[in-house]
Amino acid sequence: MTESGFLAGMAASSRARAIAAKEITPESVLLEQIARLPPPAPLTLSAGGFDLIAEMKLRSPALGALQTKADAGADARIDAYADGGAAAISVLTEPTRFDGELAHLQHATTRLEARGSRRIPAMRKDFLVDPYQILEARAAGAAGVLLIVRMLSRTQLEALLDVALAQGLFVLLEAFDERDIDEAIALLEPRRAKACMPSGAQRLLLGVNCRDLVTLKVIPDRFATLAPHLPTWIARVAESGVLSAADAAAAAAVGYDLALVGGALMTHPTPQRLVEQMLQAGRTTRGQRPRTGLTGSA
Repeated sequence: MTESGFLAGMAASSRARAIAAKEITPESVLLEQIARLPPPAPLTLSAGGFDLIAEMKLRSPALGALQTKADAGADARIDAYADGGAAAISVLTEPTRFDGELAHLQHATTRLEARGSRRIPAMRKDFLVDPYQILEARAAGAAGVLLIVRMLSRTQLEALLDVALAQGLFVLLEAFDERDIDEAIALLEPRRAKACMPSGAQRLLLGVNCRDLVTLKVIPDRFATLAPHLPTWIARVAESGVLSAADAAAAAAVGYDLALVGGALMTHPTPQRLVEQMLQAGRTTRGQRPRTGLTGSA
């Protein structure tokens, strides 16, 4: 379990939310809803060697309020992310510190489906602790979920991961240090065959979050320090601290295949342009350093 008071608090809140949600909507009802849904949109990486998961969130404990209303320009922002070339959109659904809710995820998936031409997956980003919450995400239209390694026991991680994979979702495992990475690898290695589908769609990703859990400050050197410990057969994600095209290039230079970007995009006046700039910088850098071990398609 976590040594972080922040994560412990988030886990406790998440467990309470899961218990309350089950009282309102039993798991059997979620499964009935899921049965009527089309298959999740695949997470397909570009041949360019670097991709972006663009994030929607109203608040950050580190940055404060990022947007005052959930519906204030949400569709335009989703379109900007998608038109800019984002491989996926992450949606915060945590209510106590991020002002999120499951309805925000539902709105995003509905908007993405309405676009039609290019299916872009949405990922539920939250402090998930119960397999029920994976089903909630799937019923809301999500194609992926984030799981925080340090917050969960091996048994809990296995349960959530296996439910997600059974539902056809991709999973981003989030690590903060070498111990987290070792734990993630031990969990993922038996499931290595599921990491990438024959079509090239990714099912498993391993991310490094460079934010300190006590101070909530970014530690940029963490990306480079931990990159050598990440296996090359899995898609590697740089999380937090990617604020500019130069940051994206730096992450790509040390081997990351994607960056998850939230605060910088939420506060940028032209988020589509920033997505494009980050992708161009990352792909130019990776053009000099080919992607290894992954199957991707444009």
